[in-house]
Amino acid sequence: MHLHRFEKIWLVFGIGSLVVFMLILGYGAFWKGTHPQSHGQIIDPNNVEAYDAFKPENLGVNKVDDKRYVINVVASAFNYDFGTDKDGNAVKTIRIPKGSNVLFQVTSPDVVHGFNIAGTNVNMMIEPGYVSKMETVLNNPGEYTIVCNEYCGVGHHLMFGTLEVYE
Repeated sequence: MHLHRFEKIWLVFGIGSLVVFMLILGYGAFWKGTHPQSHGQIIDPNNVEAYDAFKPENLGVNKVDDKRYVINVVASAFNYDFGTDKDGNAVKTIRIPKGSNVLFQVTSPDVVHGFNIAGTNVNMMIEPGYVSKMETVLNNPGEYTIVCNEYCGVGHHLMFGTLEVYE
């Protein structure tokens, strides 16, 4: 079978690109240990409060030790539940000191939601029955808007909160 010179060039280019792509994937997966996020923790979406982190008293900011925090959030029905303050009012603003290492744990009892903190690398899809986790360091002081970036229904535009990183 005779191949034209340009066909040979494109075959070499295509196969070479495929080999380079596979080497890059292999390097990232095996040498660097990167992998897609797995859903390691499964919970009952009809009873998220049965899971310790999502009991009403554990929602919101929980200090683990100096400069380490865990933030537990339940995303449901056009609302992020960050817990309540001392007076029983719903918390809409989370305050974290600058330079803190923060683990976000978020779940949903109803539909798929998003959890995006604009201006940071925090961006998760929240699926019912799973606990989505992401850890980050918050080094830049300021106010950041928390938004749902997955359409969840007619009240989707009402689903927001605020993260304040202070000095």
